[in-house]
Amino acid sequence: MGTPVLEAHDIHKTYGHGAGAFNALKGVSLAVHEGESVAIVGKSGSGKSTLMHILALLDAPDAGSLAVKGSDPARLKGRDINRLRNEDFGFVFQQFFLVPNATVLDNVVMPLKIAGVGSAERTRRGMEALRALELEDKARNKATDLSGGQKQRVVIARALVNNPRVLFADEPTGNLDSATGEVVEDILFQLNREQGITLIIVTHDHELASRCDRQLHLRDGLEVAA
Repeated sequence: MGTPVLEAHDIHKTYGHGAGAFNALKGVSLAVHEGESVAIVGKSGSGKSTLMHILALLDAPDAGSLAVKGSDPARLKGRDINRLRNEDFGFVFQQFFLVPNATVLDNVVMPLKIAGVGSAERTRRGMEALRALELEDKARNKATDLSGGQKQRVVIARALVNNPRVLFADEPTGNLDSATGEVVEDILFQLNREQGITLIIVTHDHELASRCDRQLHLRDGLEVAA
């Protein structure tokens, strides 16, 4: 299968010190190959979001090793980690994290702005991403004018604008009703199937998890059998 796109080995993470310390991860390993869809499943406090943050280079482990495309990100400078994250990863979170008074298009092209892409190219790629999610008619609307399902589609468009290899989705349907949630799920799996984007979904929803190629079940910071 070649080198995994992401590989975590014996990852430990503790927050806080002394009596108040919380061991979020106690030795979790996971290898994800290009084009896979993987669900990280568990209840609140199981360590699933912590693991995702470490895989996505948003947080560093206290112990254990991590490899992205075979390289150790711990050897990279902060600037290079930011670039790697901005170029290779896309993020879809339960909280939409949209700038409310900015237009839909401005929200979508934010990663390109960070990457220093010129204005005309930003607009072209932003509109392309919105078109793919059937939102181009909303490009000039403010983000606040949208329904929950439309906001989540804008978040997906923003995640896709950089053509990422890996899409991280943390409870992507958590704030949506079941019908809208299903539409958003279908979009994510379509991207995985048709564009070969690797999909890592953090969820406590077993139905959503069952749509993935495989599941990693966590309980109290450890992997458990399903």
